[in-house]
Amino acid sequence: MIKSMTGFGRCEVQREARKFTVELKGVNHRYLDINIRMPKKLNFFETAIRTLLKSYVTRGKVDIFITYEDSTQNQMAVKYNSSIAAEYLKYLRQMAEEFGLEDDIRVSTLSRYPEVFTMEEQTEDEEELWNGLKEALEGAFSHFVETRTAEGENLKKDILDKLSNLEVLIGYIEERSPQIIQEYRTKLEEKVRELLEDTQIEDSRIAAEVILFADKICTDEEVVRLKSHIRHMRSTLEEEEGIGRKLDFIAQEMNREANTILSKANDLEVSNHAISLKTEIEKIREQIQNIE
Repeated sequence: MIKSMTGFGRCEVQREARKFTVELKGVNHRYLDINIRMPKKLNFFETAIRTLLKSYVTRGKVDIFITYEDSTQNQMAVKYNSSIAAEYLKYLRQMAEEFGLEDDIRVSTLSRYPEVFTMEEQTEDEEELWNGLKEALEGAFSHFVETRTAEGENLKKDILDKLSNLEVLIGYIEERSPQIIQEYRTKLEEKVRELLEDTQIEDSRIAAEVILFADKICTDEEVVRLKSHIRHMRSTLEEEEGIGRKLDFIAQEMNREANTILSKANDLEVSNHAISLKTEIEKIREQIQNIE
């Protein structure tokens, strides 16, 4: 099933006091380009996030937005630094002895000195944090793939419709080509008779001229190859995934054949249909640019 490179995914996971929200969007790109925005606290998961996404996506520009909320009450903890307190106490007593001062040091006084008591953020359980984040990522990535797959089916249907249009245009060119040659022969005979009047016309000379003209405007090979490319594109559209580049190559070949047909056209109607061929192929190429 083909996938579009355009899509959107979102998932929110609540685990007790922790809430993870993951949103991502994708657009077409030649390669896989991943951009992640998330809180600094989650930065050490970046490599794991990229690796996880690659199991869902192979091509496209993907922007991931992650938010994390922690409403637990015990995020901060008091840390007592006994060595710092001992240093303060040592020098305070030294000062009392040197200057003959009263030693009135109290615990409440000592506790107010810098770095004796500090507030520290508690270390998160890395495994628990990753499990919550991973659940949100997998939910968002799955939703992302669903939207890309749905859009891919729409692209496939549109391309198949356009391929049918190409076949109609090719059919007209095939049907019109013999008529052009016959019309040329008729005009040529009339012109020769007009110039030579009663002089007898050599059919072999007329036939030779018609053959040269027919060879000059002949598009049989181009039409055959173009039909082959259409069949190839149809079969490629039935493949599972990763077909965007392959489809683009086929479309380039189709456009090359259409250009040749247009360059050989010696008839207004054929020229118009060849132009329509090129236009339709260009529309197909535009759609293919969105396929993964």
